[in-house]
Amino acid sequence: MKKLLLTAALAALVATRAEAQVTLKLGTLAPAGSTWHEVLKEMAQRWEQASGGQVKLRIYPGGAQGSEGEMVRKLAISQLQAASISNIGMHDVIPEPQMLSLPTFFADEAEAECAFGKVRGKLEQAMDQKGFVVLHWSRVGAMSMYCSRPIRTPADLAGAKIFAWEGDPKSVDAFRAAGFRPVVLSSTDLVPSLQTGMIDCITNVPLYVMTTRMFEKARYVTDMPWGFIYGATIVRKDAWERIPADTRQKLQAIAVELGLKVDGEVRRLNGDAMTAMRKQGLEAVAVDPAPWRAAMEKSWPVVRGGVVSAAFFDEVKAARDGCRAGKK
Repeated sequence: MKKLLLTAALAALVATRAEAQVTLKLGTLAPAGSTWHEVLKEMAQRWEQASGGQVKLRIYPGGAQGSEGEMVRKLAISQLQAASISNIGMHDVIPEPQMLSLPTFFADEAEAECAFGKVRGKLEQAMDQKGFVVLHWSRVGAMSMYCSRPIRTPADLAGAKIFAWEGDPKSVDAFRAAGFRPVVLSSTDLVPSLQTGMIDCITNVPLYVMTTRMFEKARYVTDMPWGFIYGATIVRKDAWERIPADTRQKLQAIAVELGLKVDGEVRRLNGDAMTAMRKQGLEAVAVDPAPWRAAMEKSWPVVRGGVVSAAFFDEVKAARDGCRAGKK
């Protein structure tokens, strides 16, 4: 009898441990070997250690799981449980984060960060209502516009083909309202489309443009911050809650720590990338920001109430204006 009880107890223990093990599959566009990928790998290692081997993070970098829109669709059906995606890619979950990247809306990174701090809680609450937990936010950096020929004015851009993210028709309408010619593509088609001339211009951060070598075709960069990209690592709430609460706290603390680490590293690397690209032939095109801001303001009636709700647009604008007034 004692042997039977012991056997049953051991079997129950093994079953409990097996049930407690959680594997989260995470997709990202971050290229293999990039700073973002290396930080995710470090997070996977530290999570496994902190959870005593009970939580494993399996990472699929470089768009192996498709575009950000495709990753979000895989999250919806549990083919993925987590993703590290940009605020623009989040539009398939909630539209609000796109306001952070609205072209020429923020004067500089400090202003964008100040406004983000005021609306961050609302963004996380909206994600929670959709069934996702935001583990951490990342500052991917300031976007610039890279083109295959010099673009100095909005009139120049009106004659060029600029990349627009698929799956977000209202943002495409906003580009058109500003007088531009968007070409809708999957983010995974960016490089070949630039090489074949399907598009003339792309907007992204220096580190990504250098890592993908897109500057070899788009050799002219408009010397003006176009907008700001944020990123976040999100996880399905149901998958996250399979992990014991005390362990979740440890894992999220690691994610936040590494998010801050990558912010500082990426800021430095973006600067290094721009320097390196200029040494390899990238040419900066000086521009007057005022006409660009005037052109992009024509898109605001479409963005407000179309891309994001009118209430949220007004809230971000008020936050921006408050940050701007405080700076002055």
